[in-house]
Amino acid sequence: MIVAGNWKMFDGPDPRALRSALGDLPHVVAPPYTRLRECVEAGLTTYAQNVHWENEGAFTGEISPPMLRSLGVTGAIVGHSERRLYFGETDLAVARRAHAALQAGLGVIACVGENWEQRESGDTETVLRVQVESVGDLCGAHDDLVIAYEPVWAIGTGKTATPELAQEAHAFIKSLLDLPVLYGGSVKPENAAELLAQPDVDGVLVGGASLDIDSFVAICRAGS
Repeated sequence: MIVAGNWKMFDGPDPRALRSALGDLPHVVAPPYTRLRECVEAGLTTYAQNVHWENEGAFTGEISPPMLRSLGVTGAIVGHSERRLYFGETDLAVARRAHAALQAGLGVIACVGENWEQRESGDTETVLRVQVESVGDLCGAHDDLVIAYEPVWAIGTGKTATPELAQEAHAFIKSLLDLPVLYGGSVKPENAAELLAQPDVDGVLVGGASLDIDSFVAICRAGS
């Protein structure tokens, strides 16, 4: 069971205080780049929020797999819905980022998911198939690869897919690529246990609730 906290563009909690509060609970945190080293040094399992597909080059604003490895970072998120929406990340770019990170020995959480219009028009499975197979075609069912299902309409909106909807989407994703699948979409201490109880939900990707130590610890405890 994986509980990952994505701090997005927030400083997040004090890493040492969070590490102390977590105790032996399994966890992943994805802070902004400015706090990666601090989180690693605090003993947190640390992922970056993105990673490039080249090891070096003229790619202003990007960060490479070897650079992350040199900091002690153990993985990266790729293809988060906000990267796709605001920064034009394509399915191919997401797959290339995932592949490069895996080749460098990093763990990867690759995000997929539909928006509200796509769900309402009955295109959820089509969207998921294209996104999942794009990653799968390049990376295969790699041992260090995890998929995160993000119903885009539930991110930062307070809406959450029902456990039944989450289970349905996760089962479909696993029929395409046999990998662990996390649920990401307004996960809170109040709904974490019910979501995690679904047979094909292998963990959660937490946004806002990971910025509060008590909330994140509660969700990690539900996942344990």
